[in-house]
Amino acid sequence: MPRAANSPQSPHPYLPPSGSGERAEDAAPVVARVVEALPNALYRVELEPGRERITAHVSGSASLLRLLPGEDVLVEITPYDTTRGRIVRRKS
Repeated sequence: MPRAANSPQSPHPYLPPSGSGERAEDAAPVVARVVEALPNALYRVELEPGRERITAHVSGSASLLRLLPGEDVLVEITPYDTTRGRIVRRKS
C-alpha cells in the first residue's frame, strides 16, 4: 500500500515516521538474528535475512544473557544512530 504524498517519511524503515507523534521508545521491537558475538557484550545482528546488519548490546538486567549465533532476538533501534540497537530479549 503506497503512502500518501504528504505523509511523513521515516528516516529508517524500522522507526516510526518523524511526524507521527510517537516517541522512539514507543516503537515496537524488531525481530533480528544474532550473526556474531563481539567483545564487551556486543553482538552483530541481522534485521532481515540477507539484509542490513547492525551492532546491538544487551539491555539492563539481561546483560548476563549469553547469546549464540543463529538465535532470534528482539531489538530496539535507536533513532539517533540506525546502525546501533538494544537487544531487549530472546524471541520466544
